[in-house]
Amino acid sequence: MLSYQHIYHAGNLADVHKHALLATMLDYLTRKDKPLTYMETHAGRGLYALNAEEARKTGEAAAGIQRIERLNWFSPEHPYMRALAAVRRAHGPAAYPGSPLVAANLLRPIDAIQLCELHPQEFAALQHNLAAFGGILHHKDGLQMALGLTPPTPRRGMLLIDPSWEVKSDYDLIPKLIGQIARKWNVGIVALWYPIFAATVASAPAQHAMVNGLRRAHPEALISEVAFPPAREGHGMTGSGMFVLNPPWGLEGEARRLGQLFAKLKP
Repeated sequence: MLSYQHIYHAGNLADVHKHALLATMLDYLTRKDKPLTYMETHAGRGLYALNAEEARKTGEAAAGIQRIERLNWFSPEHPYMRALAAVRRAHGPAAYPGSPLVAANLLRPIDAIQLCELHPQEFAALQHNLAAFGGILHHKDGLQMALGLTPPTPRRGMLLIDPSWEVKSDYDLIPKLIGQIARKWNVGIVALWYPIFAATVASAPAQHAMVNGLRRAHPEALISEVAFPPAREGHGMTGSGMFVLNPPWGLEGEARRLGQLFAKLKP
């Protein structure tokens, strides 16, 4: 249950999709003077070294952010690139931010951060990597914590649900949780990231059923799905999805743009 280590996958194409959309949402939210709350259920360690042995072993960063930067998908002014540049200035050219540091580098002193991480080593690293930004970190189950934290103070803001999907019951639990949170916090942006698997992967039917159920339950939500070549032979993840309740202005356009770019990627 606690075996997942994102260092093997940091900076992959799914991260590019997820973090570009996350940065777009936060960029919109921070344009107004009002404070906001940013929450995550599965924060990870927040910071990764793409020259680490684990990252180089899988080749996912090379096929991901490193390739995308060569293709110039994002201008330097894009909020995703602004966050990435800030992290590299602080930690070196091989550094890559997880969602917590993408958010922390885009949020303002008036904003609140609440992050959950259950893995002991990842939580300790998260404490170190977020020390300069403050925020409240919870060494607890993120899904239950999210239910307890909503509606937050400030009430305006967003929640990112980004599990490892190792726990198969999450496919049934998370849609129910989203429904509960939406009833408690009807103004909040609730974003769920999920992998898209090849049909041969055992989890593929559960993933499809979950997304179809979310579509039926929340027809007003934005769903962005992109497909991409596998990072290596036999790799089962062939795409990335983001489900967003109460999507902010501009997100649909960015999701469409990313979809067009991903569609042009060749193996």
